[in-house]
Amino acid sequence: MNYITIKDAAEKWNLSIRRAQTLCEEGRVLGVTKFGNAWAIPADAERPKDGRVKSGKYKNWRK
Repeated sequence: MNYITIKDAAEKWNLSIRRAQTLCEEGRVLGVTKFGNAWAIPADAERPKDGRVKSGKYKNWRK
């Protein structure tokens, strides 16, 4: 299986390197593995769906 680096994945998916790292840490990229400090991402991995709230309307959990 061919793997790409986090930098290559970030460029491929049009994301920042830090955002790509976060997606890997959260386990949202299928087939990703970590070797020491480096992430190995399958070359055919698809960009995960962005699950962040962008509308500014956060769920109020205090009520």
